[in-house]
Amino acid sequence: MNKFSNWLKNEESGQGMVEYGLIIALITIVIMAALVVLGPAIVRMFTKF
Repeated sequence: MNKFSNWLKNEESGQGMVEYGLIIALITIVIMAALVVLGPAIVRMFTKF
């Protein structure tokens, strides 16, 4: 609990959260692009049978 309260009081935690948010956004964009590119091939693979 003490670590959690120290984490909340950290002045740089906002910057760290923004960095994590940017990383998550980048990963999301990469996954979406992969699904757009590979989506039709995946559909064909599962509807082939």
